[in-house]
Amino acid sequence: MAVMSSLLSTEDITLHYGSVAALAGVSLHIEAGESVAIMGPSGSGKSTLLHCLAGIVVPDHGRVVFAGQDLTRLTDRQRSHLRLRQLGVVFQDGQLIPELPARENVALPLMLQGMARGAALRTADEHLTRLGVGELRGRRPGDMSGGQSQRIAVARALAGQPQIVFADEPTGALDQATGHEMMQLLTTTARMAQTSLVVVTHDIDVARWCSRLVEIRDGLIHADRRWDAEVAR
Repeated sequence: MAVMSSLLSTEDITLHYGSVAALAGVSLHIEAGESVAIMGPSGSGKSTLLHCLAGIVVPDHGRVVFAGQDLTRLTDRQRSHLRLRQLGVVFQDGQLIPELPARENVALPLMLQGMARGAALRTADEHLTRLGVGELRGRRPGDMSGGQSQRIAVARALAGQPQIVFADEPTGALDQATGHEMMQLLTTTARMAQTSLVVVTHDIDVARWCSRLVEIRDGLIHADRRWDAEVAR
């Protein structure tokens, strides 16, 4: 796969935590609009790889290139700015701000981008309604179920119209039925928005919602294959 055609790519990245190699030379290419599941056992390096892809951490060696920009050459401030405007992240626990109601949790990144408060709140309401949680706009995270909180987190990640959404174990804290609904929501919404999706999971049933599976073991890519997500489910 040609690097020039990839929206996001890594080139032989390595990362050590002390003497432990979390990533031992990973090259990966992700195209615009595709959905990729990254699987592997605990300690395999899958979450570390996602954090490198999202510019949250910088590898010791190698490059991470997003839309022609080498993230490893950017400052922390520049990478944070890039995540705010072009990347979306959904964490396992949502990481919503507990003091803010749902609509303000979704609107805050938009306001940080420079959008006026009124416009940001209206955009937030539109996304919450689209994701089926419009009635929760005034409710705080502590007054929601896990599935509801994750829907708010997805709305926040998508509201800024990112080019890629990263989801780190997005169903890990949910029961099987709610997790099924969450992945259907996440993949469908990303596809409609023509947004690339990268999901880290240890669950093959979650991975089947994506069109491509990357398996990582001991910091190395063990397998990389595509499947028809509709048939695989």
